[in-house]
Amino acid sequence: MAEAQAEAKAEPKKKSRRRFILGGLGVAGALVVGWGFTPPRQRLRSTHALPVVNDEVSLNGWIKIARDGSVTVAMHKSEMGQGIHTALQMLIAEELDVPLHMVKPMHAPIDKIYGNVAMLADGLPFHPDDTGSIKNGARWMTAKFARELGLQVTGGSSSVKDSWVPMREAGATARAMLLAAAAQDWGVPADQCKTRDGKVIHASGKSAGYGELAAKAANATPGEIRLKEPKEFTVIGTPQSRTDSAAKVNGSAIFGIDVRPPGLLYAAIKMSPTIGGSVKKINTDAIKPLGDAVQIIDLQNANPANPVAGVVVVGKNYWSAKKALLALPIEWNAGVNTSLSSADIFKELGNKLDSESGFTYHQQGDLSSLSSAAKTIKAEYRAPFLAHATMEPINCTAQFKDGKLDLWVSTQVPSIAVDVAAKIANISSDKVALHMTYLGGGFGRRLEVDMVVQAVTVALQTKGLPVQLIWTREEDMTHDMYRPAALARFNATVDVNGVVTAYDNKSASGSVTQQVLQRTFGLPGAGPDKTTAEGEFDMPYEFPNQKIAHVIVPTVVPLGYWRSVGHSHNAFFKESFIDELAHAAGKSPLDFRRALLGRHPRYLRVLDAAANKAGPVPEGRAHGLALHQSFGSIVAQVAEVSIKDQQIQVHKVTCAVDCGIAVNPNIIMQQIESAIIFGLSAALYGEVTIKAGQVEQSNFHDYPVLRMNEAPEIQTVIIASAEPPEGIGEPGTPPIAPAVANAVFLLTGQRLRSLPLRLENS
Repeated sequence: MAEAQAEAKAEPKKKSRRRFILGGLGVAGALVVGWGFTPPRQRLRSTHALPVVNDEVSLNGWIKIARDGSVTVAMHKSEMGQGIHTALQMLIAEELDVPLHMVKPMHAPIDKIYGNVAMLADGLPFHPDDTGSIKNGARWMTAKFARELGLQVTGGSSSVKDSWVPMREAGATARAMLLAAAAQDWGVPADQCKTRDGKVIHASGKSAGYGELAAKAANATPGEIRLKEPKEFTVIGTPQSRTDSAAKVNGSAIFGIDVRPPGLLYAAIKMSPTIGGSVKKINTDAIKPLGDAVQIIDLQNANPANPVAGVVVVGKNYWSAKKALLALPIEWNAGVNTSLSSADIFKELGNKLDSESGFTYHQQGDLSSLSSAAKTIKAEYRAPFLAHATMEPINCTAQFKDGKLDLWVSTQVPSIAVDVAAKIANISSDKVALHMTYLGGGFGRRLEVDMVVQAVTVALQTKGLPVQLIWTREEDMTHDMYRPAALARFNATVDVNGVVTAYDNKSASGSVTQQVLQRTFGLPGAGPDKTTAEGEFDMPYEFPNQKIAHVIVPTVVPLGYWRSVGHSHNAFFKESFIDELAHAAGKSPLDFRRALLGRHPRYLRVLDAAANKAGPVPEGRAHGLALHQSFGSIVAQVAEVSIKDQQIQVHKVTCAVDCGIAVNPNIIMQQIESAIIFGLSAALYGEVTIKAGQVEQSNFHDYPVLRMNEAPEIQTVIIASAEPPEGIGEPGTPPIAPAVANAVFLLTGQRLRSLPLRLENS
């Protein structure tokens, strides 16, 4: 208590912020008297045993073993190309002492033990350097609350981090049960037995496979349950081929759009072209007879309790449904947003930065030198709305029959999808059967459930037949949940010795989290949102006097979590301005950063690794540098860039990453490469603009992504670490835009402060 009081006196603004955080938890019920002192909900045993077939035996909520010794593991994370199923299978293989090829995945049922704990705990807006008791207590309480919520979510680059302990505990517990069963069967002490390659082996040479022991192990009392130390790992840390690759190569992998239940109908959808618009009139007589198009549904009227602004045509095949929809005259009520434009949105962001102080996420020292310094550097940066543009079109298949609902969907939020579907169908959640599939790209878009709402609404009208709703690319591009447009201002001072004496950063944007709370959970969107300022307030640079704040500016534009969320643009803002400060200080970007990382050796190690690996700069090119931490992982990138005919060309990207223990180096390199390509597409081309209340981009002709001939060579250096694993799916995206922009400055002297990077706009 004395420690907390002293801390509060020293840092009053931090105290205010932390009171807000804890107050928010109290509102959510996390500080109910008595509850906070009970043990956290366990994550080993599920409410219902895993479903078994033939002679399989379930040993806990994660693992079942067949007679042939094969191990089936519940996959509580969505596989959307990031290789997470392979990584999670490796965790079990390691602790269970079984070859990886004997471990098979199954989609986990809906149960609270599979809820994402790490993602919610990481959402608290504490600075990484904060090691105080208030932060630790808030994280512990939030994690405990997250176990009670049990939301099955794949996001926040949290999958391995969230699974690191519970899945390893599940494997270690199952191993101990198998050891106990064998020891009891042989009449020997368990400590005389060991496990290897899916077998229990006694010192005498006697052995038994896991398949032989599973039935007895289910009733055995395990002895000591001990997780392996990193020095004992034989699977974790080794490069393994992905277990989902073969099915994706030979075409047997099932994505949401591939499902074909008997009697399947298809639904094509058209939504209001104007944000917030609605259906005014449908001239159904214009396309009669329908032929293979069998039904027209106005979604606004189909479910008055949950109206959706859109029109659907259901057909016997997708082409007939789409063709009929294109011929269907629809009159729209444009609504109140017909004057909305990107220019007005950025103008409002600027006005709010002028008039509001915002929420301070981090502050230390004294900023008084800002008004009296000899050299002051000011800059304003901006980033546009962005679409997700996942390769698999948005889709969902639903069948409502005999009071039960079957749902086939590519989703990052299976438990939320089930609850929302049940609400739309007016049934209990236990009457919803979710059939999970692979995701043809997620990137945060499939954290949303709008396609579930629409598909279930349609299925309620199709008399028991299943129906597959598919969005066109145009509908997807113009009705996405977009990355927010953002504006950031910086004001810093540099003394005669090239030392930054004050650093002030304030940004403005809409809030994704506030919108998601409202549209998905029906909760009021209020309070600060860490994702708006992440990547700005949590930087490692050791400026003695600094302040980072953010102003939330509500918008009618639908916002969603985009790969790396706030880091995706805030890294561009921050790392570009750091280069501006280096230039003002008369120092190289590398030396300037190194001098600011004296108390952050992990960051310094990553920075040096990237710079050393990049090597010398070829003639006619420049190296741009960026260092950024997101989702617990530290990433440095060096972009090798040239300019030809006023076009930016990225030839090579060297990336160093410290993500803690590298579970599978192959997957880490794949994810870094994927994230760089994704981020480079946005850096060079990505922009969603709004005019007259409508999104102007509609397909890849005006929302381009990086082509194969434009893809740079990518080198990845994985820093060896014994720290627990951190995120890897997203951290490679944020540094690429500033690295390229910083290289462009070295080549041209032009400082590009707006995304996408265009020389003609500088």
